Amino acid sequence: MVRIGDVLPGSIAQELKLEIGSRIVRINGALVRDGVDFRFMEAEERLELELSPAAGGAVVVYEVEKDAAEPLGVVPAPDPVRECANKCVFCFIDGNPTGVRRSLNLRDDDFRLSFTYGSYVTLTNLGPKGFERLIEQRLSPLYVSVHATEPEVRMRLLGVPRGGEIVAQLRRLVEAGLEAHTQVVLCPEWNDGAHLDCTLDDLWQLGAGVLSVSVVPVGLTRYNLDRPVRLLAPQEAVAALAQVERARGRALRERGTGWAYAADELFFIARTAPPQAAYYDDWPLTENGVGAVRRFLDGFEAGLRRAPRLPGKRVAVVTGTRMGPVIAPLLPRLAARTGADFELVVVENSLFGDTVNTAGLLPGADVLRALEARPRFDAVLMPAEALNDDQLCIDDFPLSRLAERLGPAAVIPGYELTAAVAAL
Repeated sequence: MVRIGDVLPGSIAQELKLEIGSRIVRINGALVRDGVDFRFMEAEERLELELSPAAGGAVVVYEVEKDAAEPLGVVPAPDPVRECANKCVFCFIDGNPTGVRRSLNLRDDDFRLSFTYGSYVTLTNLGPKGFERLIEQRLSPLYVSVHATEPEVRMRLLGVPRGGEIVAQLRRLVEAGLEAHTQVVLCPEWNDGAHLDCTLDDLWQLGAGVLSVSVVPVGLTRYNLDRPVRLLAPQEAVAALAQVERARGRALRERGTGWAYAADELFFIARTAPPQAAYYDDWPLTENGVGAVRRFLDGFEAGLRRAPRLPGKRVAVVTGTRMGPVIAPLLPRLAARTGADFELVVVENSLFGDTVNTAGLLPGADVLRALEARPRFDAVLMPAEALNDDQLCIDDFPLSRLAERLGPAAVIPGYELTAAVAAL
């Protein structure tokens, strides 16, 4: 069943007076298992809805005729998430400190989230019925965490016996016409070197249904560092980049697309500048840390000429230790354009430790300490990636409290530097 989380104004659901909290049990006689089922079923032109009222009582039946493209206007409440049963040796959640909010400790491995939001899944929790549903409903593209295609290597990484079935699973999906983006979390001495070459080759041989593979270096906090996986050394990152580049060369020759992509962090570790925009084709993997730095740099160049004049303003630019060296050379150019005085505030992460250096995981308390140690600013530019939809940092520190403590400075979140400046 699907519980109604909201009803959109002016919709069919509002006209029918469907109540929030009611549960949609069946559509056209078929059981509605979850929100994905509901979205597929509501596309029919004639619907017979069986609802269980929020207040209880007998099931109510509604008959609806509509255009196929017209939604009912029901916003399903979030489905329970299928949690991960794997015991991955590199699981980032194992590196969480105690006391973080509950959602940060949720180990999801849910194909519905993969299809809906692009989160990566291992496919280890899918039985025969799950695969039949993927194929029947054409849930594509999926985002699949492969890590290694050799059965014994993948089982060792994931810590479960079913981990070795990934090539057969992907082949079944591809032969059924589904597509998948894949990823490898690269762990030195576990799935690198010859293992990575094997993985890249096996995925390539599955055909064009495997849309891409991104190679992402393992990320560890001070709580799971070297237990048992360690971080990549610079020379290991250089070697991995060369392996990805060989796979890219084959893909460009044979299919006209890059196909294999190294994550931004791999270039950082190798102490190599990120590639130009052409490397990323149509940017399918930015949310997986593939191309975000190049997009940031190109966005700065495009927006610089539109930056407003801000003579005399003192502006703090907050970031993590990874992006500090990237942003530092941009600020003199921004100052020359706007007339403002920009100060880079590089914040170290006390929650996860110094191995976690991305701006997206900056604790609000650390940001506040770094800013309060400096003279007052007229404005503070904050990385929007550090905030969730509730405007909370990773440590549940709210943006509103940061603004209150730093008043009268304007605190402006932004994904691009020049866009944030334009909001001043």
